[in-house]
Amino acid sequence: MTRRREPETARIDSLTHDGRGIAAIAGKKIFVPGALPGEEVRILRRKIRRGHDEADLLEVLVPSPGRVKPRCEAFGICGGCALQHVAAVEQREIKQKSLKDSLERIGNVSPDRWLPPLFDVAEEGAWRYRRRARLAVRDVAAKGRVLVGFKERRAAIVTDMHRCEVLSPPLGELIDPLSDLIGQLSIRARLPQVELAVGDNTVELVFRVLDPPTADDRAKLLQFGKRHGLRVSLQPGGLESVVPLDPETRREALSYELPEFDVRVYFEATDFVQVNGPVNRQMVARAVDLLQLTDHDRVLDLYCGIGNFSLPMARRARSVLGIEGEACQVKRASQNAGLNGITNCEFRAGDLAAVEGTEPWMRQSFNKVLLDPPRSGAEALVRSLAKTRAERVVYVSCHPATLARDAGILSRTQGYRLEAAGIADMFPHTAHVEAIALFCR
Repeated sequence: MTRRREPETARIDSLTHDGRGIAAIAGKKIFVPGALPGEEVRILRRKIRRGHDEADLLEVLVPSPGRVKPRCEAFGICGGCALQHVAAVEQREIKQKSLKDSLERIGNVSPDRWLPPLFDVAEEGAWRYRRRARLAVRDVAAKGRVLVGFKERRAAIVTDMHRCEVLSPPLGELIDPLSDLIGQLSIRARLPQVELAVGDNTVELVFRVLDPPTADDRAKLLQFGKRHGLRVSLQPGGLESVVPLDPETRREALSYELPEFDVRVYFEATDFVQVNGPVNRQMVARAVDLLQLTDHDRVLDLYCGIGNFSLPMARRARSVLGIEGEACQVKRASQNAGLNGITNCEFRAGDLAAVEGTEPWMRQSFNKVLLDPPRSGAEALVRSLAKTRAERVVYVSCHPATLARDAGILSRTQGYRLEAAGIADMFPHTAHVEAIALFCR
């Protein structure tokens, strides 16, 4: 007979990297989503595992001073946010602690100084900030409607949501209108996702379509775009297949400004861009400041993307060479340099995940380096970084664990010390941590 699980009382000691509370009962760790350090809670164990258990939060008996009421009605179900129940200041403290713990535990390093966190200081800066997102779509007969939204926190199904508090306007209010629109299409069951992108100048939706839309479908999509003041594109295959729904319409590229450097960055709806515009501007400025750029500096920008850091650095340095693995991003970065009248910036394609140290650009002399790798980090690259003879290296990271691993390599084998580190709160209300670190010879 299976023993019936009963509610238990527990005290939350800390948080996991993804924002779940951690308690210990009889020496065994229990992960509790929605619980905060210092709280006394009632829980019900949901999954029993060898190393830890997972539990549902039934009631908060003694709340943390940092607990607040979540703004979104889908919070706790939707996987888009994990920390809406935590005040903004405490969220940043949690993320700073995550970075600190990772550096010490994984990299066995600690910075000489901590940088103050970067965040949008506007009153509503923690809300409606996300200018890029991918929403899942699912035709659910049992609900009698098409669901549009982020996946649920615990399951690979689409959250039944009606609006989103973190998407940039007008996207947050388009959840229900999109549901209604797709529900009227003949291909409603063959449209798995919608890519959303907001530029300073325009908004674009990219509908992933597994079957060609009918003439009536196309008319409905075009009408939707006109009604909401946005443009619509279709993606029948890979990223190279994206085409505007109305090819005769003048198609202006999406763009955003970095006004401190007199730079405008142009991008496509499916390009990678930092999702939080105000925080990105601060992060670019901090990176340039940490590198202490002068007109004598030769800068190497690794994982340069479409030029988010390269172009501003080129305004201050003698020259910048950007290396990126995606050829389409290299092309876009070069176009951005031309559109901004920047002539001291060059871009090349290169596989940065398999650097051997013999690449032609690695044999050049650079005195400053910036790298902004994906979540997997830059292990192969940092093992050869000393060959560039760079005196200052700025590392921008979206994953503290891989930053910590690479920081350990730079410190132990490449002759660098970790001079400064800090977070940029790029994703408020989520457990994602963006960090920036300075290494010096």
